[in-house]
Amino acid sequence: MDTARASGRLGGRLTDVVLREIRFGRVWRANACRLVEERDGAVVLWSPRGSVRWLPLDGEGNEIRIPRPDWRLGERPTVWDSLALLRPGARHSLWLFWTNDAFSHWYVNFERHLGRSPIGLDYVDDKLDLVVDADGSWRLKDEDELEQAHAAGLLDAAEVRREAERILADPPWPTGWESWRADPAWPPPRFPGGWDVV
Repeated sequence: MDTARASGRLGGRLTDVVLREIRFGRVWRANACRLVEERDGAVVLWSPRGSVRWLPLDGEGNEIRIPRPDWRLGERPTVWDSLALLRPGARHSLWLFWTNDAFSHWYVNFERHLGRSPIGLDYVDDKLDLVVDADGSWRLKDEDELEQAHAAGLLDAAEVRREAERILADPPWPTGWESWRADPAWPPPRFPGGWDVV
């Protein structure tokens, strides 16, 4: 597969979807993404630096990290160019990040897939993340949030850590997408209508 320049077109048109985290029956986070490829159950999504994403905020406008029933959504720009490799049903997604057009790192987001909707994909984040630099060195991220979410009854921390161990024992990187770049003529992805309705 030539991943140097994937088209992002289905049926001759650009296809935008929303990647949403759902909590308490509502949208907790949302990213507008361009569908780059869908094959054999795997989905590849592009999100460019500067595109809008929606995050949970408290009354003072601060991002809420541990889910709770009260929040409002607020806009924030993305700060990286990224490509998400998702396989519905998997307990993680794998993200590739670039800075200044150079590949920077892989990012494993531990999560639970909730399903597909007519406008995208829904998931629940399991808080723990694995950051793998281009040289192969790695570190776990947000272990404190994992334990806080476990204490709040939102997830099973031991189960999430087992998935991290499994990934480290059989790494899904490199992916073949590291040299991929978006078509410079692409406009930023847009949120499809109804993105905030569960």
